Order: sequence, then structure tokens, then C-alpha cells
Amino acid sequence: MSAARIDERPRLLFVAPWFLFPTISGGRIRTVDVLRGMKGKRFHITLLQPRPKGGEAQFADELERVCDEAIFWDDDTRRSTFRRVASLASRLPVSVATDRSKTASAAIDAALGARPDVVVVDFVHTAILCPERFEVPSLVFTHNVESEIYARHAERATRAYMRAIWQGQADKMRRFERDMLRRFDRVIAVSDRDAQAFRRDFGIERTRTIPTGVDVDFHQFARLAREGDLRARAPRFVFTGSMNWLPNIEGLEWFLAACWPRILRDCPEAELEVIGRDPDPGLVEAAKKVDAKWHFTGFVDDVRPHIQGGDLSIIPLRIGGGTRLKAYEAMALGSPLVSTTLGVGGLPVEDDVHCAIADGEEGFARACVAMLRDGERRTRLRRDARVFVEENVSSTAVARVFEELCVEAMDERRVRRGA
Repeated sequence: MSAARIDERPRLLFVAPWFLFPTISGGRIRTVDVLRGMKGKRFHITLLQPRPKGGEAQFADELERVCDEAIFWDDDTRRSTFRRVASLASRLPVSVATDRSKTASAAIDAALGARPDVVVVDFVHTAILCPERFEVPSLVFTHNVESEIYARHAERATRAYMRAIWQGQADKMRRFERDMLRRFDRVIAVSDRDAQAFRRDFGIERTRTIPTGVDVDFHQFARLAREGDLRARAPRFVFTGSMNWLPNIEGLEWFLAACWPRILRDCPEAELEVIGRDPDPGLVEAAKKVDAKWHFTGFVDDVRPHIQGGDLSIIPLRIGGGTRLKAYEAMALGSPLVSTTLGVGGLPVEDDVHCAIADGEEGFARACVAMLRDGERRTRLRRDARVFVEENVSSTAVARVFEELCVEAMDERRVRRGA
């Protein structure tokens, strides 16, 4: 994109840790929805991010919809297996140590040198690329409590050496997260639960929450769906999510080993479509080993027809923080949803009103089978879930909240300087 025309609006610098397109993860989707809702409103938005392979010209239309100006750095990070193993000795968690980039830090310093009115840093990991002190009002947009993810992996690890590794990473991430978040004027959380954790565990009172939203115009409701009892009619389950993200892998491993055999007792022809980039080879092999009718799509340009082509969406997550956009997307698209409590954690949804919520291998499997059996219940949940999404969680409303938090940080910094 060419440089934007000069206008009188406050200038917002938004720093993303990765190129936002295509939107292949929940974090990217949430960020893009917020930026799209803010574009053309109160701020002149400059988006700073790594340059994609093949160049940014191919995404000119997408960038035009989310920012007034796009600038880039050339990614020089090294994330090889050797680098990751070597980073275990670092004081930083591996996922942060391998994110360090001289070109990124230089680009961020240069952009801050242009004195924007406010800066937003996307994901706490990105703070490793930023200066220790911001001379302009600053916000960090968190999508999870990162240290919780590591801690839950440590709790669920079955081997002693893996528990030790995960616990060490959790301790490092906890220190990093605490120290980095304290640098910012505002910490933006995606759920009240995450905000409470930041206040309780890190003593950060400058935390604010934005609701999770979904683009209801993009996610149109599917009015046609199979009716009646589907148990003997080759029911098709659907799961969406990045398949190189450990919570997604762990959740599906558990679903395959603990829940799938129970489901097959009532639904012997059941299938599952796993929609997401970089399917984990171990999970793919495990599904093949037990002859499960699981289909791994890898990356797809558009998840909507895949979700609407299934009979039931599932979120069998047991670790992770933040909120699951996939829940609202399924609800908006008219896909009946079965989730663990954690899978819809932080979302104001109710069991048997907007979706089915169940935990434990027996409970989750039973909830899936019950949903497939009862066509009238599926119809009711599909209808009520869509109405809920339309009335409460549109991405436009979320963007307005985000704008207000940026203004709040600017006003507070202005008051402090005048004191």
C-alpha cells in the first residue's frame, strides 16, 4: 500500500508479530476484525508487520480494509528445531526466544520515532521486539494468558521429563508475561477471566476487557441442515483450528482416544473433518492407526462451507486461555456446537441455550450423541445461537470498545504529563 494521506485524526501504530493474511488462526481473525471495524473511524491506522513471502502486493485489497498505511520488516527470525532446543537454556521461554529479530526491532524503533499518538502491540510475545520504555501511550492486545497454557501442559504431561520441561517453560513465561505487561499503559484482555488473572497473578490493574466478536455479515446463517436422528446416517463432525497449536492437538488426541470409541458405539459411521493448517503428523498417524474416519484438510481458503457442510461442531479443548472464536463462528453459521467448559470459557453462552457444554470423556461423548439424536434440539440451538450472536457480539461493537480503550490510554498519559 502507498503511504496514506495526511489527516487530522490521531495516529495509531499497530504492531503485529506476523503478517495477518490469510487469517489462518484465531488471533489473526480477532485482530483483523478489530482493525476492520476501526478503519476509517477515529484513528489513522498504520499497520507494521513482517513482509509476507511473495510480497505484500497480493494482499493489497485485504490491507486496504484494515489500515490506512501498511509498513513492513523483512523477517529474519530462525525457528529451526535446533534453535528451539538450544533456546531451552535461555532465560526466556522458547516461543519468545525464537521470536527475537533485529530487523523487527529496528523497524519498530523507526516507526515509534515518527511519534504516533498511540501504539498497540499485538500479543505479549511481540514486546520482546519493542523498547523497554514507550514514549507514547501504549497498549498490548493479549489473546491468552500465555503462562497458563504452559502450566496446563505441565499438569497433563505423562512423562516426568516432559513435566519438568513444561514447568520450566511455564515459570519462564510467567516471569516474562509479568515483566512485559507492566510496560504498557493498558493491557487488553479478551475475557474477564483473563483480566482477573492478570490482576491477581501479576498485579496489573490497568487491564481492560474487550468482548469477543464475530463478523455476522461474513458468517451468514445456513438455513438448510439435516433433520431428525442422524446417528445411523454417517454423521459428520467438524473441528476448526490451527493444527500446529498444542492445545488443539492435545484436545483432539484426547477426543480420539477417550471420546471417539464411545461415539462409535451409537454412530458407527461417524466421520470428523479437521479443518486447519499444518495437521500434526502424530495425530494424523494416530487416527489412521485406529481406522478412524478422520479427514484433515490442511489450510483452506474459506472455512464456512466446511463448517456448514457438517452436522455438528466440536471444541474438545482442555488447555489454553483466551476465548475461542471458533465457538461464535459455528454459532453464527448455524452449526450446532458441543464444547468443553474451557472451550467456551470467557464467553457468555449457556448450556442447552446456545450450545451443549460437557466435560469428561463419558460426558462429552454422551453430549455429542444426544445432539445427533435430537433434531428438534439442534434446530432450536441453531436458531437461538444465531440470534444471540447477532444481538450481542458483532465485531463492529467490539471495535468501538477497542477505540475507547486507546483514547483512554491517551487521555491518562496526557493527564500524567500535565501533573
